[in-house]
Amino acid sequence: MITVNEPNVAATNRYSVMQACEILGVHRNTLRNYTNQGLIKCGYRKTTARKFYTGAELLRFWRASL
Repeated sequence: MITVNEPNVAATNRYSVMQACEILGVHRNTLRNYTNQGLIKCGYRKTTARKFYTGAELLRFWRASL
């Protein structure tokens, strides 16, 4: 279940997987499933190839899930 309160994030900031999970109030496996289904988009850091989510994308996803 996604959090009912709108996330307080900066649209241009990048958030790690764990930060995104805390912001949305979901488990990391749930976030991975949403990403695999194309419901939320992620980027990859060039140096480490780790996923990140932008604040704008987190807000877009949260608003679409209401």
